[in-house]
Amino acid sequence: MASSRPGERKLQILQTLAAMLENPKSEKITTAALAAKVAVSEAALYRHFASKAQMFEGLIEFIETSIFSLINQIAQQQEDGLQQAQAIAQMLLNFAERNPGMTRVLTGDALVNEDERLQVRMNQLTERVELAFRQALRLAVTQGNAVEPEVQARASLLCSFVLGRWLRFAKTGFRHLPGEQAALQIAILLR
Repeated sequence: MASSRPGERKLQILQTLAAMLENPKSEKITTAALAAKVAVSEAALYRHFASKAQMFEGLIEFIETSIFSLINQIAQQQEDGLQQAQAIAQMLLNFAERNPGMTRVLTGDALVNEDERLQVRMNQLTERVELAFRQALRLAVTQGNAVEPEVQARASLLCSFVLGRWLRFAKTGFRHLPGEQAALQIAILLR
């Protein structure tokens, strides 16, 4: 039987971790439980990741890469600043809806009792998301569709809206979808 390449096993571990996080009633995820789901020994997990924190960092890196590459695509494809902000907000909600386990990472729910640097990193991701909203809204100012004094407040409001939707999704066991009536609500926030 051929063994999988290290990169494939590492990806399998991260995918399994994300899948385990999709259980809304899950207990704290242990390396023993993760190893059992992947069908490897705990020692095998540690050949790919030095610690459980590194496993979560791998998920966070995937989340960051995915979200910010999509934000960059939106910025390149959408010339209107307000539509950019709306598209970014909608994309963030859609990302959560498609990735419930990762939503628990985005909200910090899955990071409780884990290494505190993981939550710091998620806070930095949130700051970068808010910065993307500010950049889109500053573009809207140059286009005459927004006013400068409101840029920071609207960017913060959009970020808080997205975070609130993510949190509600995670805390309701993924029953309240982040995208429900979101287009109308985002449009109201951007008036």
